[in-house]
Amino acid sequence: VLMLLLSPAVLITLLILIFAVVPVPTSSFMLQSSVKPVAHQWVPMEKIAPWAALAVVAAEDQRFPQHWGLDTQAMWSAAKRNWRNRHTNHRVGGSTITQQLAKNLFLWPGGYIRKIIEAPIALLIDLLWSKQRILEVYLNVVEFGPGIYGIEAAAQRYFWVSASQLSRWQAAQLAAILPNPSMRHVWRPTDSQTQRARWIEQQMQQLGLAYTRDM
Repeated sequence: VLMLLLSPAVLITLLILIFAVVPVPTSSFMLQSSVKPVAHQWVPMEKIAPWAALAVVAAEDQRFPQHWGLDTQAMWSAAKRNWRNRHTNHRVGGSTITQQLAKNLFLWPGGYIRKIIEAPIALLIDLLWSKQRILEVYLNVVEFGPGIYGIEAAAQRYFWVSASQLSRWQAAQLAAILPNPSMRHVWRPTDSQTQRARWIEQQMQQLGLAYTRDM
């Protein structure tokens, strides 16, 4: 039993070490996708518009440069809000970008067991990778719609440009569909989604490009 538990942990650790320097060819979410073949093309960070990294940090994890893979402050805040809203269907998450990356690369959607497994993987990624590498891989594997993975595929599908040509507003629109791209669509935004994109753009202006460039 111990060997069965250790084997996946050893494999994930080896993959984290390899992916620290090697382009990631696929992910657990891509392999589980109901849409085949998936649209995905790896691009290095220098070929991604700096707005893209800033947009996802502004939208999903503004304490990304400071935390160590888990943001206990955000987790506690989310837990309190979810307790207050326990009689409704409104739930908020406290996951960091690193946790979302761990989930996308190695795990599966949903479930408390996954959340428990996700935490040590996120800690290990943060320990072994630079913040820039975490953002680079995240932008290359995150889902932006059914069968659409990574910023290059999303830029080409929704805006007919490469990731390097994304504008600030386009990056904000893409970030606005995260972390639930199955519930939101760039081409058919709801009023709340458009408001979220505008809020993200405002946050990007306040943070400034140096916030993600100088980590």
